[in-house]
Amino acid sequence: MAPRTRAKADTALPQTLPTREQILAFVAESKERVGKREIAKAFGVKGGAAKIELKAILKEIEGEGALERGRGGLAEAGRLPPVVLADIRSRDRHGDFLAVPVEWTGEGKPPSIVLMPVRGGRGAKRPAPGIGDRALIRVERDAEGGYSGRIVKVIGKNKAEIIGVYRAGAQGGRIVPVEKKGQGKEILIPPGEEGEARDGDLVSVTFERETRFGLPKGRVKERLGSLGSEKAVSLIALHIHGIPHVFADATLAEADAVKAATLKGREDWRDRPLLTIDPPDAKDHDDAVMAEPDEDPANAGGFVVTVAIADVAAYVRPGTSLDREALERGNSVYFPDRVVPMLPERISNDLCSLREGEDRPALAVRMVIAADGTKRKHTFHRVMMRSAAKLSYAQAQAAIDGHGDEKTGPLLDKALKPLWAAYAALRTARDRRGPLALDLPERKVLLTPEGGVDRVIVPQRLDAHRLIEEFMIQANVAAAETLEAAKHPLIYRVHDEPAVEKVRALGEVLASVGIKLPKEGALRPDLFNRILRSVAETEHAVFINEVVLRSQAQAVYASENLGHFGLNLRRYAHFTSPIRRYADLIVHRALISACRLGSGGLSPDVSAGDLAAIGESISATERRAMAAERETIDRLIAGHLADRVGATFAGQISGVTRAGLFIKLDETGADGFVPISQLGADYFRHEEGRHALVGERTGETFRLGDRVEVRLVEAAPVAGALRFELLSEGRKRGGGGTSKAPGRPFKAAPPGRPSGIRNTGTRHRGSRR
Repeated sequence: MAPRTRAKADTALPQTLPTREQILAFVAESKERVGKREIAKAFGVKGGAAKIELKAILKEIEGEGALERGRGGLAEAGRLPPVVLADIRSRDRHGDFLAVPVEWTGEGKPPSIVLMPVRGGRGAKRPAPGIGDRALIRVERDAEGGYSGRIVKVIGKNKAEIIGVYRAGAQGGRIVPVEKKGQGKEILIPPGEEGEARDGDLVSVTFERETRFGLPKGRVKERLGSLGSEKAVSLIALHIHGIPHVFADATLAEADAVKAATLKGREDWRDRPLLTIDPPDAKDHDDAVMAEPDEDPANAGGFVVTVAIADVAAYVRPGTSLDREALERGNSVYFPDRVVPMLPERISNDLCSLREGEDRPALAVRMVIAADGTKRKHTFHRVMMRSAAKLSYAQAQAAIDGHGDEKTGPLLDKALKPLWAAYAALRTARDRRGPLALDLPERKVLLTPEGGVDRVIVPQRLDAHRLIEEFMIQANVAAAETLEAAKHPLIYRVHDEPAVEKVRALGEVLASVGIKLPKEGALRPDLFNRILRSVAETEHAVFINEVVLRSQAQAVYASENLGHFGLNLRRYAHFTSPIRRYADLIVHRALISACRLGSGGLSPDVSAGDLAAIGESISATERRAMAAERETIDRLIAGHLADRVGATFAGQISGVTRAGLFIKLDETGADGFVPISQLGADYFRHEEGRHALVGERTGETFRLGDRVEVRLVEAAPVAGALRFELLSEGRKRGGGGTSKAPGRPFKAAPPGRPSGIRNTGTRHRGSRR
């Protein structure tokens, strides 16, 4: 690629852009990932037109596969990012630990990372890492392309342990592993090695030396609890994923010793009609809202919107046991049968819960909104507030719809109607902005008093939900804008644009249903929204929504701003839930420092590097929580359906792999597996780009999103696995499918499949955006 030249406007001299080779050399020599800004600065690229062409060059190189985009920008393809989550697997011949990244998108086997020993300093006081641990590692690349690293933090328990259910026998016992990948390979526990375990207990087991023949042998390390007890299902996920769920004595002691905040140093907002609007079963209330018409003549028809958030930073100070444990947990975890909070109940459900009629400290943002929904300005305040009322979403919506009650009646004109009027303006601005508008229903699992599944519902989506969500988004944007303007370090919530290869794969899928994906122009949410609107109310609607979702990047926390593609925002941070997200607590501390709002701010010693490491850590704990929540629901549903083996169900193909099909049931939203051997006598080829299995001889096709009928053959509650027999034929060339006779019995389901149910049972207010 020869150097490109672009003439600047007016009398400026022509500007030479870097070549492909120069860009690749610059990226390869950089220790950190780099973005367009760094590349432009390095090569002296200035002016909007030249930067647009530079972006096109970068896209071209990325499309070739020479560069890949990740958190923090671009890097040489197949190169590890500066900070990785990795598992410590073994030692090298020098005795140094070797780690392997948990996530690897490059070709071939993932690279090994040689861990440098800790030699004195603060790190020497940390617990020593061991084989099987999962750790956050800062890596460097040597001249030969190898990697070395230093441990930032050990965040996972020893993975050499297996979690399983103990089954007692006459000659010792056996362990039935709870993880799907362990299914079918039981572990023998010799007599005397069962410890305190009793039949049916959930235990952790360490392996002894495996023999060439027979079952592997193990020893019960710890009895974790009984599967017959309440909340047993979520107990499995807690231990598999190493989620801390018991607070240390020092943490509880600190929480109990905390004294309630006073009015000193705060604005008195206790007479303002701030309301909490939450699910009816919410135990903590961390945000309150109000709106009023703006009396400023210069903002005719505008509003003043206030969002007040519990002032967690007033109680959880840096360096305390409360703070250390909050960082370790990263976020609260929500199961249908329990909540594992980030902070002890003394903080989360008492001192920081904005209870009706009680004085509570808050960090509030006051936003001036124009009649067209544009935010004109905003300010942050540290206040003492008193919630005027605690309402549920349905209760607030009913009042607006003309069905108020004794509580909402007096609030209708002075509080609720102004809220809805302000939301109408903000909704207009949201529609102009055009965030990604996926239409995928979220299901909620309702339990019986005994802890079993009662039913699975799709909760109604009300304007009350949308109002609170939009107010929270606006507050989050205001927080990011304030900290950027103050040049203060922060943790962003970033959602990168889809990777080039995923967009290309999406284009192939769309082409299979006659939809053309534009190849030119900037990649924006509206492009996807136009596609989604074109298939709304058609047979392809669910299928296309699913594949568009799968084409998107995962939102993460980072110290560098990449914008939020899904929300179509240039800057975004999480500010509104510090009770349950550590990222929000960091943003609160940063705002306190930047706005000079008193004590409890972010220490000036905290560097951008420290925040980058925190961002990596809490992104990992968020993914851990999502996996644990999903697997717990899988286990609950499998237990719920265990007595319906042989029943038939309607569903939809929710995943396609070379091993078979995943089917999402209409009735419960649960996913199960149909092995490829069950699909008939034809040889089926996996066409990844089309998300389909296609018969070589007949052309019979099973594609993501196709409607099918299945028979339940087996339900494994402990593993959370459902196995089906397919009763429907696939698509013929140019046709649809029909019912057919039962096929052969299936074999085993592979691990790792998409979930059909999201755990929406407790406060998630856009937490995964």
